[in-house]
Amino acid sequence: MNILILGAHGQIARLVRQRLLAETDNHLTSYLRHADRLQPIDPQRETLIEGDVNDYAMLQAAMVGQDIVYANLGGTFEPMVKNIVQAMTESTVKRLIYVTGLGLYHELPAKFDAWLERSIGHEVMEDTRRAAQRIETSPLTYTIIRAGYMTNDDEVDYDLTEKGETFKGTTISRASIADLIMKIMLKPDLYENSSLGIAKPGTDGDTPVYR
Repeated sequence: MNILILGAHGQIARLVRQRLLAETDNHLTSYLRHADRLQPIDPQRETLIEGDVNDYAMLQAAMVGQDIVYANLGGTFEPMVKNIVQAMTESTVKRLIYVTGLGLYHELPAKFDAWLERSIGHEVMEDTRRAAQRIETSPLTYTIIRAGYMTNDDEVDYDLTEKGETFKGTTISRASIADLIMKIMLKPDLYENSSLGIAKPGTDGDTPVYR
């Protein structure tokens, strides 16, 4: 398969990149704003593109021939997602894995939900929600991953919750998120058109719990 990683210098994206190159024979296209931040691990199987997701023409060109798009981005989300959805649709690329934060649907326990809204801010949360809604109402086959507060713990330990279920936990290792992404990439029909919450078991609380 051909896999396009948007925001390829992100910490989770780098974990996924390393695992894909070590564990599969897929070809990767790593798309990032400053390409000199990455060096090809396997030049025969990897292409680096210096580009911004907000640059629609460049983004659309990168979509050609891809099978899966994995987006792990920061910034103002709605315009980036608008570009991703449009470019994928016009390029007939169907499968999207999109990593975002928790709280899209007020799916958290009440005290944690209220803390999150205060901490992140209503405007940022609404941008995040609008971006997710664009994905969910698009013609794409998507998996949205709603991640808890992230750690760099060297562990893979996570519970998943579906949209409509109360989010369990508050924190999650980046290695765990990368593991879920790998499972989907290895079996792309897994969690089709799903919005998954991911957090470490036993980290429930009114604010993020690190243990």
